[in-house]
Amino acid sequence: MSLPNHNSNDEEARRREAEADAMRQKVLLVLLEPTARQRLANVRIVKPELAGAVENYLINAASTGRLNRALTDDELKQILSNLQAPKKDFKINRI
Repeated sequence: MSLPNHNSNDEEARRREAEADAMRQKVLLVLLEPTARQRLANVRIVKPELAGAVENYLINAASTGRLNRALTDDELKQILSNLQAPKKDFKINRI
């Protein structure tokens, strides 16, 4: 009885994931100006889930024709603030 070879499946999955990531980066290279790309990279360090959501939004907007030019840093800031969950303020009153 031999064990199935999971190494080749894992290797294939990693290769596909790397190719998809490379494709995403190429698309973002076209969709974002350099300052906006740097901001998104900084966001990815702190909040990877937010950066992924922004990337998905940008790629979707470009593929549906809603985005046909490179976004500036200010436009990316606006998208980030729109996609970010609202902060909740808690006020404690002491009597």
